[in-house]
Amino acid sequence: MVDILLRRRFGLLGRNISYSFSKGYFTEKFDNEVFAGNSYENFDISEINYFTELIKNNPDLKGLNVTIPYKEQVIPFLDKLSKKAALIGAVNTIKFTKNGKLKGYNTDYYGFKKSLEPLLEPHHKKALILGTGGASKGVAFALDELNIPYTFVSREAKENIIDYDLINATTFDNFQIIINCTPVGTSPNIEACPNLPYEFFTEKHIAYDLIYNPAETTFLKKAKEKGAVIKNGYDMLIFQAEKAWKIWNK
Repeated sequence: MVDILLRRRFGLLGRNISYSFSKGYFTEKFDNEVFAGNSYENFDISEINYFTELIKNNPDLKGLNVTIPYKEQVIPFLDKLSKKAALIGAVNTIKFTKNGKLKGYNTDYYGFKKSLEPLLEPHHKKALILGTGGASKGVAFALDELNIPYTFVSREAKENIIDYDLINATTFDNFQIIINCTPVGTSPNIEACPNLPYEFFTEKHIAYDLIYNPAETTFLKKAKEKGAVIKNGYDMLIFQAEKAWKIWNK
């Protein structure tokens, strides 16, 4: 018999999220009789201002995951942030508390850290983070916890950010971990890849792509051709999803 307390609704907040990992993952999880009574659905909104209406129309929601492009934009709509989410400046998990408040958490950093750690060798000393969006903030926080210095890369150079045109052989000598936090290369645009001089990847490098569809992006393929260790974002998603599940249930 299903415990009535387990009859709860969860979902994913984002835009153009029909491809969603989270819906498939949690739906499969909830098919197990241990979790029977739970449900998970996509909440695809065209702009963040519709979030208030979404919450009002779904008073029985217990938790949400948050994906592109709302990891930063959702913060003003929340009542409270965890200490780490506040430090990171991005939210990918929302818990509906017993008193009806919305509390934001970041489990991206945890998922990334847990999936990167097994790959690290003593020569992996510094990282390049491609992109400056919400996902990159969780990655940066994880690197801080791992004591790995990093530099952001964007299409426009700003303070503490370099642009792609500055990346050369010397850059690859100095940075042994290259992390793609941009959506470039996501299905269906699988031929696209970040603008890098891929010839400078070596077996001393890690190429990490937060994208999981396709499983091997053009970014990863090109890095692998030069001997780099490669990793996609699938394990990160598993780890962050399970962390979110624990938060919703604590």
